[in-house]
Amino acid sequence: METIPKELLYSETHEWLREEDELVVVGVTDHAQSLLGEVVFVRLPEIGIDVHAGDEISVLESVKAAGDVYSPVSGRVVEVNEALEEGMTAINEDPYGDGWLFKLAPRDRSELDHLLDAEGYEKLISDQDQVSPEEDE
Repeated sequence: METIPKELLYSETHEWLREEDELVVVGVTDHAQSLLGEVVFVRLPEIGIDVHAGDEISVLESVKAAGDVYSPVSGRVVEVNEALEEGMTAINEDPYGDGWLFKLAPRDRSELDHLLDAEGYEKLISDQDQVSPEEDE
């Protein structure tokens, strides 16, 4: 089972969010990273853009697939993880730490109330794992 830090909030599209002073730090969950496989490229958002909750904001590419990253809340992108330009090791090995993607100045902090806690996220991925691709055919 993947690590699901209790202090973070989670989206149904597998992004995590950590409050940091007046900002929120966003990355992809260990679960999302493991589904993608080894991430080899990331397209980070532009600093200064305004986004709405649910907007596609970034893309991760792995050796086997590409995955969209969505903004879990509305706000302005104020920083991106420039260290990722040197390599994807942090996303692959430390998605909740050095593998963060971007920071937002949230427009409406009440949107945080719509995100999942660790227990809710664990249930979400458990429920999704119950539906295997073979059952859908």
